[in-house]
Amino acid sequence: MNHTDLTLRPITGPEELDLFCQLTYALDHELADDLAAGRRRPGWMWVALRGGELVARAAWWGRAEEPVPFLLDVFDVEDAAVGARLVRTAMAEILPPGTRPPTYNRMIPAEWRDEAAARSVVEDRMTALEQVGAQLLAERLRFEWRPETAVAPPRNRLVFRPIHDVDEILELMTRVLDGTLDAHSRDDLTRMPAREAAIRHYEDELAHYRSPRDWWRVATLPDGTPVGFVTPARNNYNPIIGYLAVLPEHRGNGYIDDILAEGTRILAAQEVPRIRAATDLGNIPMANAFRRAGYGNFERTITMAWP
Repeated sequence: MNHTDLTLRPITGPEELDLFCQLTYALDHELADDLAAGRRRPGWMWVALRGGELVARAAWWGRAEEPVPFLLDVFDVEDAAVGARLVRTAMAEILPPGTRPPTYNRMIPAEWRDEAAARSVVEDRMTALEQVGAQLLAERLRFEWRPETAVAPPRNRLVFRPIHDVDEILELMTRVLDGTLDAHSRDDLTRMPAREAAIRHYEDELAHYRSPRDWWRVATLPDGTPVGFVTPARNNYNPIIGYLAVLPEHRGNGYIDDILAEGTRILAAQEVPRIRAATDLGNIPMANAFRRAGYGNFERTITMAWP
């Protein structure tokens, strides 16, 4: 599509990755593998060209077996208005009519507000997406644990066991939504009942982990009463603490530290080079638990969503 001298189009295939990467971002090294694996498709990777020069780009990520992408995670612009036009044009081609656009995630420096260049990068992209109807959903802290960090020994307050089955994890996921501090979950609860939100979270994320489900743990009191759970796992890129929660009636007792330590021990036993985790900036109890466990806040993410 042309607008004066501006050309908006998807890339033709892997042979145009050099063109696509004339603007840069931290995920560039994953693009070729993602294309080969079907997690990205040429039709999901769009460029804005002016006189043959790349002035904006956008790429969506999804699962090979699904026809619609799950996430907008590469978006780089030299001009917010051009970026907005690119996203609007691409979404009209990529998404079926009436589909809610995928959320946007951008990894950003931990201290991005204190650096003028980093702040401009974040705010320019947010401005562009706001012009297409997106709104800030959450700012998240990204944490990393390294093997040289000691893991807290068990305190023997809780008993840990594998989950019984999917129904059990869905029941626990439903229960922990009561009073949740997670912005994504709270957004889901404005649109659907808690059980449906739990199922959606499970099907969108947990069901796709590449690691054994017998790594997942339910934390119980000595009498077998569930207190919470953790899902240590591997996604397509890293070992992760995928989901950790304490049931509402057991919050405030420090169990979050015991549960995180158990999840960390399970992954550390696999001799992983790192463990990644994330939580919302506003989820202070979870963020503090990560810090107490030796996880360093190395980065943040901005998430924007469409109403």
